[in-house]
Amino acid sequence: MTLFVRPALISVCLLSFASFASFASFAMAQAPKPANDAAAKNGGSNKAAASAAAERAKERRATAVSLLVTLADDVKNFTDQRLRARTQARIADALWEADPDQGRALFRKAWDAAELADQESARKLEEDRQRQQSTTGTFAVTMPPDLRLEVLRLAAKRDRAMGEELLDKLKEAKKQETENTAPASAFDAPAAVKQRLRLANQLLDTDAERALQFADTALGMVTMEGLNFLSFLREKNGVAADQRYSRMLANAQADLSSDANTVSLLSSYIFTPHLFITFLRSGGQESSQMGQRTQPPEVAPELRSAYLATAAAILLRPLPPPEQDKTTAGIQGKYLVLKRLMPLFDQFGPKATADQLRGELASLGQGIDRDIETDDGNYGLRRGLTPEANPADREKALLDRIDRARTSAERNAIYLQLADLNANKGDLRARDFVDKIDDMEMRNKVRPYIDVTLALELVGKKDVENTLSISRTGELSHIQRVWVLTQAARFLAKTDREKASEIIGEAAAEARRIDPSDPDRPRALIAVANALLLTDAPRAWESLPEIAKAANSAEGFTGEDGRLVIRLQTPSMNSLRSSTVADFDLTGLFRALTQENYTEALALTRNFEREAPRATAVISIARTILSEKQK
Repeated sequence: MTLFVRPALISVCLLSFASFASFASFAMAQAPKPANDAAAKNGGSNKAAASAAAERAKERRATAVSLLVTLADDVKNFTDQRLRARTQARIADALWEADPDQGRALFRKAWDAAELADQESARKLEEDRQRQQSTTGTFAVTMPPDLRLEVLRLAAKRDRAMGEELLDKLKEAKKQETENTAPASAFDAPAAVKQRLRLANQLLDTDAERALQFADTALGMVTMEGLNFLSFLREKNGVAADQRYSRMLANAQADLSSDANTVSLLSSYIFTPHLFITFLRSGGQESSQMGQRTQPPEVAPELRSAYLATAAAILLRPLPPPEQDKTTAGIQGKYLVLKRLMPLFDQFGPKATADQLRGELASLGQGIDRDIETDDGNYGLRRGLTPEANPADREKALLDRIDRARTSAERNAIYLQLADLNANKGDLRARDFVDKIDDMEMRNKVRPYIDVTLALELVGKKDVENTLSISRTGELSHIQRVWVLTQAARFLAKTDREKASEIIGEAAAEARRIDPSDPDRPRALIAVANALLLTDAPRAWESLPEIAKAANSAEGFTGEDGRLVIRLQTPSMNSLRSSTVADFDLTGLFRALTQENYTEALALTRNFEREAPRATAVISIARTILSEKQK
């Protein structure tokens, strides 16, 4: 498609990057012009045309590299440490193939800036936590980005040695904190192991081999983090994951400190990926959900048998006398682990082993509290191993409790649970349950939370009719309504372009209702432009000056980190949901614009007066051009 770009799109605003502005003007003047079809025909052979195209591509890549080098020089003047760290790290990543030495130097500078930025974020987070705690008695906070980990992930992706260097720095920086903080549980991994596995998990999305290089040294011991990594790895490389799990089984069986909770954790990889259940010596239960639940993997029968053999060997070890028992589960926890896993041994294990374990279970049952022995429901023994409770059954149980509620506060708490239950399945009846809350202050707090939760679920289901209904009747903020409308327009872009265009018009009007100084205004306008790219690309280009004007008026706008945040704090529920929204960011928008016409996209960056959005746009353009080399 040929795009007509109005002269206003390349007007020059007041510039904050003098050196970049000079280079951008030069780059535009020198940039290769689009090929002329007639000239190509008159040029002779296809070989000549291909050669000319290769030369143009080479010039584009040279322009992109020069853009990044110039921006790297400008970063020295950035006062915002967070912006400095991110920009330097991303430039280093984008420049790596062209100049690895400069990339390493920039990664180290980015690390220094990230340390300062993370310290400031931690201070502000603690202030926010204390303020909420003193006001409401509870708190719910959105964790700030871990900039050191962002830098570390990009560096490790490019150079394992540099990744190890920065990982050592992170260990040292957190050493004192680690020494002063007790683990949350007996199976809470040491801080160094957590950091290594967290990095490995992030690398897994793009480079499974490099992720394994970082993770391997942390996979010898049985930890939730290690098993969680293996479950993710299995989706990419089942053979490698199974081999490391087998090694973990052998280590656990040889380790005399392995106990019932070791067995319970190891069961996750085979039966409940990403869900971990352990039991306390008192009989209490701890659970951890470390990723989206998936179905049990189809492992080889030999691997499942290896787990059951290891589990039986550990569970059949005699417990030491109570005064010498140092196991994490104790007699009561071991009893509950056995009771939880017994059906698996009956189904998959040898009968002789199952009989032995049933005898052990009966023996342990003689020495535990009566409540532990008889009341399975309090401990969720079958969680993850049997189907979850039917939502209809859960709703019926809550409705039955309404009549037994002794106070208005108890009834309101149950209505809130009913509203939340229905909102999370996209059922508009959730709003009816909110209406039943008789505390006006609580009702006014709950309704926006339920309406946004409904919107998220309806968008996820691509239910256009009800998505539009909640966008027009729900108590949504301007930015939330823009997001819902633009998502609905996306769903209709291919089947009903006229209707989609009408909805985008509604979203644009809603975006303009946001205060000019609010960073949500440029985010909302960007979401509108992203939707326009699917229905009317010329209008998307025409919207860029308005986006730049909004960005220049909103001090906190960076061009990235767009998200929807939903918060609710009541006496009976404290919830905070935060979802990243790429459609609010400049990165994707400028990637699409660059693919259409990179010289005009580059010209548009000059309209951004603030450092952060300009840097985000420039890096997006350069990355898009350099990625063409990989095609």
